[in-house]
Amino acid sequence: MSGKFVRAIFPGSFDPITNGHLDVISRGIKLFDEVIVAVGKSPLKNQLFSPEERVEMINELIAGLPGVSVEGFDGLMVEFAKHKNADVILRGLRSLTDVHYELELAMTNRSVAGIETVFIMTTEQYGFISSTLIRQVASLGGDISNMVPANVNKWLRERFAP
Repeated sequence: MSGKFVRAIFPGSFDPITNGHLDVISRGIKLFDEVIVAVGKSPLKNQLFSPEERVEMINELIAGLPGVSVEGFDGLMVEFAKHKNADVILRGLRSLTDVHYELELAMTNRSVAGIETVFIMTTEQYGFISSTLIRQVASLGGDISNMVPANVNKWLRERFAP
């Protein structure tokens, strides 16, 4: 007897991907048959790494993780999810601040595209980490090695090298 195959989209800018994001991915793949990490091209954000660099960075991290893949996308995330025949959108929550924003987004996505959102609370040790914080600390030469995977730390050191 086999159940329904469930594909989740984990969207974000991932500029850069953090240990918190990886926590959500590793916990999400235990719940879903497939997780597609969807790297968005946001014209509204001042991005440190190109979408192609972010996809490459994430590919290095998920190599060997069965059921996890990464793709870049442009445009509306719900359109990408529909194109990929995704059943759910996977999102991580760090704090109460995230809850308000994510709830609005989830309700909009369900209303516009009929797709459900599943939330995973980030592990406590990653609750304060954000890509914005990582970029700021790294740009000032701070040690972010406990907040990002080693390959991402290397990318950041190279990007901010004098």
